[in-house]
Parts: sequence; structure tokens; C-alpha cells
Amino acid sequence: MSTARTPSVIFDLDGTLVDSEPNYYEAGRRVLAAHGVTGFDWDEHTSFIGIGTRETLEILRARYTIDAPLDELLAEKNRIYLELARASTDVFPEMRTFVERLAADGVPMAVASGSSRSAIEAVLAGTGLDAYIPLAVSAEEVGRGKPEPDVFLEAARRLGADPADCVVLEDAPPGAAAARAAGMRCIAVPYVPATASDPAFLAADLLFAGGQREFTSQTAYAWTTTPR
Repeated sequence: MSTARTPSVIFDLDGTLVDSEPNYYEAGRRVLAAHGVTGFDWDEHTSFIGIGTRETLEILRARYTIDAPLDELLAEKNRIYLELARASTDVFPEMRTFVERLAADGVPMAVASGSSRSAIEAVLAGTGLDAYIPLAVSAEEVGRGKPEPDVFLEAARRLGADPADCVVLEDAPPGAAAARAAGMRCIAVPYVPATASDPAFLAADLLFAGGQREFTSQTAYAWTTTPR
């Protein structure tokens, strides 16, 4: 008789656990404006959701032929973002409830994010989520960012978990693709409603097509903890 193994749950941070995208947008807008780029709008920002900060700035630097070194732009954006994040970052209520239920059951959890480690730590500490999720991995600490699986595989390694026993929560197609490439199950909660039909989301194991307004901790908890 086989015994079902306890799942480990790995959360993306931005747009999944917390609504930090407005802060990232504002930080990016200010950095670009400081280098003479105007007109960077929310729609353009949303095309980068799910992609790491460094990769995003690398693309924008080339797109707008910005002379400043990439590391300088990254430092500028992280500084502005941290100021905004410390002032105000909201946790999605149903996500907080989900995290608390998993913690009460002793389910191992981690955050795997494309953000910098300093940004991840600031948000987790500022929202109190660090009390429930003490382990975090930044894409800066691995070879490749999402949609490659590196950050999720490193999170699983640090948790001491088999990737097949991990459940990932993601809000963006590159993250869902990374979870699948890592051999992990995925709960998809699209931040941008228009992306719900993306193939990466359609391949997810559980899809809340309506995003956070549709996501419920009860449904996610029941699905995650049901032996498979």
C-alpha cells in the first residue's frame, strides 16, 4: 500500500501573493523617464509580467537604446521599488488565508521569484508573510530566469522536495511554463485576465481563469492537499 507524500508549495511573489505590479510599473516608469524615455505605460509593463527584473531591463535598455549600464539601471529600479514596496504592498486576501491554512498543516512552502533578494525580503517582511514562508529564492541566484525552470528547481532543492511533489502558484505565462518545465504541478491565477487563454495557462493543472477575483483558498487548499 503506497503512502501519499506531503506536497511542498512554491509561490511566485509578485502578482501571485502580493499586488506589487503597480509598484514595479511606477519604479520602471521613473527609471525610464530619468533616461529620457517617456510614454512607458501600463500596457507595455504588463507584457513583462512574469519575467525577471534584470531580463526586463535588458530588453527595455535595447529597445530604447539607453546608454547606462544594465547594473546601474537595475540598482536604480530596485532602490525606487524598495521605497514604494516598504510604503505599501497589499497581500491578496485569499492568498494570505491559503498560506495560513498550509502553515497550520505544516506544509513546506517557499517563494521563487524573478525579483531581487532584497525586494523579496522587503515585501515578505513588510507583509508578515515571512512568518509563514521563511524560504525564498531569487532568479538572481540561479542561471536562468523564468520561463526556464531553474528558480523552481532550486526552491525544491532547498526544501528537500522532489519536483514531482511540488505545487507552484503562478500569475504569469512564463512562470506557468517554468513550473511545467520543472516537472511540477501548477495552479494558475492570471494577473492579466487577457492571458487566461495562453497555452501555458491552459496546460496548468488548476486554472482560475478569472484571476484573483475567482481564486478561493478553500478550492486551492482542497486541490493541493488531495492525494494524487
